Amino acid sequence: MAAHFGRLRKGATTTAVAAVAVAALSASQAPGVTTDDLGRQAAGAAQPSGDAKTGGAGGGATGDSPYYTDLPPLKSPNPSPSASPTTGTTVSVGEAEAGIPATVLDAYKKAEAELRASKPGCNLPWQLLAAIGKVESGQARGGRVDASGTTYSPILGPKLDGNGFALIADTDHGAYDGDPAYDRAVGPMQFIPSTWEWAGRDGNGDGKKDPNNVYDAALAAGHYLCRFDRDLSVQSQMNAAILNYNNSTEYLNTVLSWLEYYRKGTHEVPDGTGTLPSHSSNSDPGSSPSPTTPATPSTPSTPRTPSTPKPGGAGSTSPTPKPPTPSSPAPSPTPPTPTQTVDHLEDANTGKLTATAGSAFGNNVAVRAESKASKGVAKVRVRFTIIGDTDATFTGGESVATVVTGSAGTATAPALVAGEKTGDFTVRATVVGRVLGGLDYTATVTPRQADTLTRTSDTALTCVPGGEFADQVELKATYKGAVAGKVAATATLIKSADDATENDKGPYFKDADGKTIRTLTDLTTDADGVLKLPKLYADDATGTFLLRVNTTGGAVLTVELKVAAAAS
Repeated sequence: MAAHFGRLRKGATTTAVAAVAVAALSASQAPGVTTDDLGRQAAGAAQPSGDAKTGGAGGGATGDSPYYTDLPPLKSPNPSPSASPTTGTTVSVGEAEAGIPATVLDAYKKAEAELRASKPGCNLPWQLLAAIGKVESGQARGGRVDASGTTYSPILGPKLDGNGFALIADTDHGAYDGDPAYDRAVGPMQFIPSTWEWAGRDGNGDGKKDPNNVYDAALAAGHYLCRFDRDLSVQSQMNAAILNYNNSTEYLNTVLSWLEYYRKGTHEVPDGTGTLPSHSSNSDPGSSPSPTTPATPSTPSTPRTPSTPKPGGAGSTSPTPKPPTPSSPAPSPTPPTPTQTVDHLEDANTGKLTATAGSAFGNNVAVRAESKASKGVAKVRVRFTIIGDTDATFTGGESVATVVTGSAGTATAPALVAGEKTGDFTVRATVVGRVLGGLDYTATVTPRQADTLTRTSDTALTCVPGGEFADQVELKATYKGAVAGKVAATATLIKSADDATENDKGPYFKDADGKTIRTLTDLTTDADGVLKLPKLYADDATGTFLLRVNTTGGAVLTVELKVAAAAS
């Protein structure tokens, strides 16, 4: 997604390599061409508004607005662990450009997870969203977002008034961009209002679609890139998606450069500390820049005063006192964000985490974000992550959930739902945007159980020697009076009520090859708790025989089988 700022002009790059790359990209666009092979209008030409479903003029989500042209550094982005000189805490240290603010990174990864579920064939990598977010807004101006992911102030592109930019008259009455005359690109992913109107998504579940919210914008960008059944694992289709976001070969190559860089490695940095780009595709003097945080004015330098001759000495001089340098008011310090004041996490009375396979856990993981003074800190994002070999999830099927702390500083994870895998796993709670120790909770999934087994019929089970039983044994399992579905069971033809070893004569089952077997394992009741055993056969022995069925949880039922010669 291209920044909604005029991308009509090339911006200066920071290195010789960047300059060569931009020159090569420029050469790939023949002068005078105003449409591409798909009939889309080329970026940079003043043009009327287009169909909103294609992203407006220029065919892009951003209206082909300006974007940042800074290219990634040549150094490896892979971070290395290092101890903080002030806290001693181990943190990730790597190339500064590779760091992505925690909440912004969380939004990209959450969008990827949602698209993986809703559009698995698209194969959207979160690194592509990160690359576009870098080029469009410098990762939401270095991660200046609140706990819900909304930017502290709107990120707006220049007026698309045809003066060096595409011409897009107002389509939203200023609702998104505050401009009732012309549209502007809006938010971390720089959507123009006409595109956001149909492409906007609610990525953080607050019931709103806000282009200034990084969760909403990242999810909308993902859906926009995945349109037309694209498979982004195919390079040509990825290129088409990026060009559809902002129709510029230079833009395409800049995004692909950052995509490759982030794929090699990146790390999370605290919100508000991300590195801001410095060069824009809109580089002409006097034109509006790409979205950035306004710079603090520098103190003007004082002109040097010429020296005058010193009395009594030929040619000697004495310096004239310099006038005082005008002082600029010291910038007021930026108050710390709630996240920056968090010192640690405390447990908030989380109970025992145990559930039977397939059922919901009775307790939720709850933590409290606290300051050094052990006071609760509100409006802090806490991430809950399920770790381990388990198919347990949070409600909704996700393995990661992010919750904002309330007024008391407490965050409660969504309810846990056990899968079919039994055993232990871990739920880890961490603060998004801070390098702090997390809290780990052990959760246990126990096998499904039954405490009662009954026959579904009272018909006597009889057979003649060498024959087969007319009726199959059918049982129903319950647990505390409720149906016990998917409960494991074992059936054995035993020697006697006091000897549960396998019998060597009398009734028997057959395996797939027709061979005699007298013990069945890996049995499971169905969803209604019913277990129907295979057909039984009799050998030449006569008498009363016993079939014993056991389930997980301790349910036991013994069934009589009678083998007798037919009456004459």
